[in-house]
Amino acid sequence: MIIHITPSHTIDFKLIYDVYFHKNSKITLSEEVLYRVKNSRERFENLLKSSHSPVYGVNTGFGSLCNVKIDESQLTELQKNIVMSHACGTGSYAGDEVVRLMLFFKIVSLVRGYSAISVETLNALTEFFNRSVLPYVPKQGSLGASGDLAPLAHLSLPLLGLGYVAVSGEKMPTSQCKALEGMQLPVQLRSKEGLALLNGTQYMSATLAAALIRAFRLHQLASWISALSIEAFLGRREPFDPLIHSVRPHAGQQKVAEFMYRHLIDSELHIVERSWVQDPYSFRCIPQVHGASLDTLNYALRVLITEVNSVTDNPLYFDDEEVILSGGNFHGQPLAYVADFAAIAVHELANISERRMYLLLSGQRGLPPFLVMNPGLNSGLMIAQYSAAALVSASKQLCTPASVDSIPSSNGQEDHVSMGANAVNKLHDVLDLAEKVLAIELLHASQALYFRKGRLNSSLEEFLALFRDTVPVIENDRELHNDIEAAIQFVKNLPVSFDAINQWIE
Repeated sequence: MIIHITPSHTIDFKLIYDVYFHKNSKITLSEEVLYRVKNSRERFENLLKSSHSPVYGVNTGFGSLCNVKIDESQLTELQKNIVMSHACGTGSYAGDEVVRLMLFFKIVSLVRGYSAISVETLNALTEFFNRSVLPYVPKQGSLGASGDLAPLAHLSLPLLGLGYVAVSGEKMPTSQCKALEGMQLPVQLRSKEGLALLNGTQYMSATLAAALIRAFRLHQLASWISALSIEAFLGRREPFDPLIHSVRPHAGQQKVAEFMYRHLIDSELHIVERSWVQDPYSFRCIPQVHGASLDTLNYALRVLITEVNSVTDNPLYFDDEEVILSGGNFHGQPLAYVADFAAIAVHELANISERRMYLLLSGQRGLPPFLVMNPGLNSGLMIAQYSAAALVSASKQLCTPASVDSIPSSNGQEDHVSMGANAVNKLHDVLDLAEKVLAIELLHASQALYFRKGRLNSSLEEFLALFRDTVPVIENDRELHNDIEAAIQFVKNLPVSFDAINQWIE
């Protein structure tokens, strides 16, 4: 996939999705980009020469050292030092998909022309992306305030021939990476360039983007799985009637209700007589709960799209006005809030899922207790629900917002921080748990449907058949751990098309 970048390049969800999945994506920079970046850099340097005023991070120290003036002869060393000293990340690797998005978002931000980056540095970043050589970025260490300082320092170290890179997931020292042969390394960073690379929200943005791709995909799977559970429980169709949702027209609620109605109305189980007039909320209120989660994910996506099309380093150079302004566009509060909100939304998909499987096990509506033949001799799925309940509880504990915390840093100069990096990392942990819970619900729904006679909607039949090829019906007790792990891998790895996901995007 070739991405041709222009000065006004706009990132949308489809492009994010493509960069996430296409590990061999390539970037080309338009002539307009190269001219704008070169011109901006030259005018920036001319402005510095004509002014004797201190400019934060350009000819001063950083953070609380902002009042320390740096001699002109040491400006290049200053930029190298900031990259090395700020590379303080810890923890596991952020992952190829996240780092690829980080590089992409950083490049697109720099081409806007407000960062006074040099063409040489921009080209070097682009070359790393095009060679699929990904800087090794640890997950932990960002406060999400002065940008993602530690993660972006690790992203930038290989430009200096330092740090580590990952090639096809294999970590190695930058200096030993054969895929970089022929590149002009190390890059000699000029005034401000180190700060332009390190300030920004690209770790939070990339990690949130990866999480939202996972979350919308999981929402699609939750829709299929919950529809199977409705069929297995002989749920009523009235709660999904369009008339109900026309008088409470939340977008997500209407979309989920329409999906459910369409996938349930042509089922042979539709004609089975129901003596009960209502279903429990975990079935009846799927549009309201799943729909609210969907609306939340769409809100988070809107914030993300604004962010990745913004310039978030500091200071910013406005060449038309010939002014350098120091501000706070790097502060991650918008991303921190929506990452916390998205975690709650994803959690609720798991929370209501566990309630549905609990009811499927209850021995109601003609289903055997614990969904097994010869209950008593066999325990069936009794303890699988225990596992799901433990996962849901763990997820609840992760849903305490990271964004309500702030710890001052840099001698009090950075006295309010967003903790956005912690929020996006935590969101992925919640997604991991939700995937497992929904996989266990799918195991329950598949088992329950074994006791029902009648064909389902063709899409649901196809989905169920794919799953049963992976996890056959349980006739007698066996090691359920193996079935649960197979179900989890099915949920994690089942191909879901962009079109299937895109139906949920506003």
